[in-house]
Amino acid sequence: MGGVVHHSVYPVWFEMGRTELLRANGLAYKELEKAGTFFVVARLQIKYRRPAQYDEKLELETTCSLVTTSKVEHTYKLKRCSDGLLLAEADSVLACVNAEGKLQRVPEFMYPDSD
Repeated sequence: MGGVVHHSVYPVWFEMGRTELLRANGLAYKELEKAGTFFVVARLQIKYRRPAQYDEKLELETTCSLVTTSKVEHTYKLKRCSDGLLLAEADSVLACVNAEGKLQRVPEFMYPDSD
């Protein structure tokens, strides 16, 4: 109502951010799935600061903040483009699983360089 974006849309945007971050690093999520690696959301925490309005341009910053043997963590900042105002921030934990849903190791190439 009132031209405000419903809160349930934000997790969809965050998933898009993760997908595009992966793509920007040279890999499509479907390629991971073909290799038998899946990521499921184990935790998602969102802090809604200001409402997003319909039809306004937004910028989403998605950062991979931690990779361990069986999980990947991300942080998100959603801002309004016109004035840079922070609308929401979030963090997520994704568990790495196989096709049967059992925990497995995160692929080696996903670890940050240790140089």
